[in-house]
Amino acid sequence: MAKVERNVTINAPVEKVFSYLDDPMNQLECIPSMTDVRDITGHGVGQKFGWTYKMMGLSFKGESEVTEHVPNQRCVIKSTGDILSIWTWTFKPEDSKTLVNLVVEYTIPVPVVGKVGERLVLRRNEREADLAMENIKERLEG
Repeated sequence: MAKVERNVTINAPVEKVFSYLDDPMNQLECIPSMTDVRDITGHGVGQKFGWTYKMMGLSFKGESEVTEHVPNQRCVIKSTGDILSIWTWTFKPEDSKTLVNLVVEYTIPVPVVGKVGERLVLRRNEREADLAMENIKERLEG
């Protein structure tokens, strides 16, 4: 599995940051290649939602399920479908700020993108993670 890890300090209390990232619909605002979030059911552990993600001009669909949910501390989301992934969000309060850490472990659909495309996807996903963290910071501090 490929792995991307990013951190960002957000000038907002942990409750506000966690609440924002706990809503799957907000992925449309912060993850540039996320084109659709749908069919959200439940809350906390067991919450599920469908998604569409665009990579290298191709659309990939899947479903995510929250497998760990500790308010204001940690959330783990496992995705299945065209792309398998595990998103681990951790939150650490620092005075009136919040340190957010994101680790995404994922498989690249190599038969679809090919070996040359695999290297491009790895680089693109690194940049995507940077943009997502910038977008989260901007939304919550703005």
